[in-house]
Amino acid sequence: MKNTTTLLVIEPSTSDTFIATQAEQALAQNTHLSVLMIGQQPVLPSYAYGGSMYGSIAIPDDWAQITTTARTALIKREMQVKTVLSSNGASSDVQSLLCASMDIKEIVAQHSRVCDIAHIVTEAEGLSDAMRQAAHGILFKSPVALMLNASPSKPVSSVFVAWNNGDTASKAVHLALPYLLEAHEVVIGCFDPVTTAARDGLDPGTDVAAWLSHHGCNVTVSQFPTGGKEVAECILHRAKEQGAGLVVMGAYGHARMMEAIFGGTTRTMLDQTEMPVLLAH
Repeated sequence: MKNTTTLLVIEPSTSDTFIATQAEQALAQNTHLSVLMIGQQPVLPSYAYGGSMYGSIAIPDDWAQITTTARTALIKREMQVKTVLSSNGASSDVQSLLCASMDIKEIVAQHSRVCDIAHIVTEAEGLSDAMRQAAHGILFKSPVALMLNASPSKPVSSVFVAWNNGDTASKAVHLALPYLLEAHEVVIGCFDPVTTAARDGLDPGTDVAAWLSHHGCNVTVSQFPTGGKEVAECILHRAKEQGAGLVVMGAYGHARMMEAIFGGTTRTMLDQTEMPVLLAH
């Protein structure tokens, strides 16, 4: 994690305490924090979209003042965030943008492309709508992994890898390699594996374990039945049982109306707030 750049996506409501904690951990690992603060652009009242009899849009008279006030508040909060970061001595830069919800994915993805990993703020009740859009952009439109519920700069002693021999799981393991190399223990967890040469192999998980062992990782392989339970529930249960400080897994989505809708397991892992997780697609 040393000498890397983390994209930290936050909202204006993100607490100074959270930002300070990220800065402290980044400083300890000599990580640069590239902070992107997303402010929700004010939404035109519904009547403005109807238009007048002459075809013009009925913009409220005070609309310019509304947007100016929103930008001013965002800039003020940006200066406060810069002060918090500088007081902790972390290498950082801060940008703030007013974004329409539909634009968040592309904007965050663009910033992710020149970082090593991305981290988005998670509130106690889970991801906000804006952060869910940010997660979409990182996972499906950028080449980096997404870290949730823990700073990417925080060392991890035990990692649980949810493995299914698929492309997304493989990409997640490759992107998580710096964490795997520093961990004292790596557990490869296979859930309801199909033990055929055409699917997961005759001994699922042993191939990726051999590769990681060659890198010097201390790896064990375990195969778990789900017993009809949701895979995400099983991953969380087994990871906690193994004492893991991080879950590594692939992220999946379903195409619908040209939008990636998070699959059930991915959605559950995004919504939970207890276990740190690194996801990649």
